[in-house]
Amino acid sequence: MTQNSHYSLLDKIDSPEDLRALPESSLEQLAGELRAFLLASVSQSGGHFAAGLGSVELTIALHYLYQTPEDRIVWDVGHQAYPHKILTGRKDRLHTIRKWEGLAPFPKRA
Repeated sequence: MTQNSHYSLLDKIDSPEDLRALPESSLEQLAGELRAFLLASVSQSGGHFAAGLGSVELTIALHYLYQTPEDRIVWDVGHQAYPHKILTGRKDRLHTIRKWEGLAPFPKRA
């Protein structure tokens, strides 16, 4: 799902450092791309996405302002963490959630 022209900013992000390198003026566009990617991915794998959609801007802001991963983020439920997983190098595996040996649907410390 990467390298799609609809994800021109999102495709450049594999870590919080990549996110922090973006100008603040591009964060609204990034939120739209992240939301579209989340909808496309979860519609393939199944599962809940409302909590993730609700945490898109929050996730971007937390990673943009804090020095993650040194600064820790605790998510209330796993579905809120989907945008976090996308922005931290697991974007290409999000479609494997809920599949055998796929990406964990819930936060894991590892």
